Amino acid sequence: MDLSFPDLEGPVAQRGIGIIAPFDLALERELWRWAPLDVSLHLARTPYEPVPVSLEMAELVSDAAHLTAATHNVLHVEPEVVAYLCTSGSFIKGLAYEKSLRDTICRAGAQDAVTTSGALLEAIRHLDLTRISVLTPYDEILTHRLHEFLAEAGCSVVRSDHLGLGGGIWKVSYRTIAERIVGADDPEAQAVFVSCTNLPTYDVIEPLEKALGKPVLTANQLTMWACLGRMKLPMMGPGKWLLNVF
Repeated sequence: MDLSFPDLEGPVAQRGIGIIAPFDLALERELWRWAPLDVSLHLARTPYEPVPVSLEMAELVSDAAHLTAATHNVLHVEPEVVAYLCTSGSFIKGLAYEKSLRDTICRAGAQDAVTTSGALLEAIRHLDLTRISVLTPYDEILTHRLHEFLAEAGCSVVRSDHLGLGGGIWKVSYRTIAERIVGADDPEAQAVFVSCTNLPTYDVIEPLEKALGKPVLTANQLTMWACLGRMKLPMMGPGKWLLNVF
């Protein structure tokens, strides 16, 4: 049997992104939709915690020991950057805490590190935003922590809405999400930020940006954008205001 295949080449050289996700992440498929063909995502999860989505949960899933262990779990496949894929876990204690999470991941051996809230700050700076609207799936307490985080970064929240969910966030329909984004928008807002990496948003971004005439920034979108930017690669998918920033 002739096993020579002179006309075949490959596989395509793989470049990796390590993803540290909270235990309840259900949207891996959405993450892959942002990635170019030659990029592979390598996921590790924080340990299960029997609590609803809340301030308590955000604190538990951002524990430095958990991030260190999860980073170690993805290092063997040599990711170029490791992302902490959690908005609330990276904004709950302000800017210094967000930086400490990136430092923890790098101390654990990552070449570079991103957090979802840190990616939001990068987008705010790149797009020169000072006033945004916010939609979250959280309760009022956790949503207010996001407001405080943004205020510390010099960006004011001109209007905000929250869904008040304690779980099952990935099950929210596109129709509900789109309607609530439109409701959260304000003429004074330069962009709308949709928080939570477990809230599906991929297919609503482009039509809403056309309808609202401004950026609709979402958690998974921004995390992938920040990772791919460090790799000097283009982001796939919707988000025309971000596509050519790097």
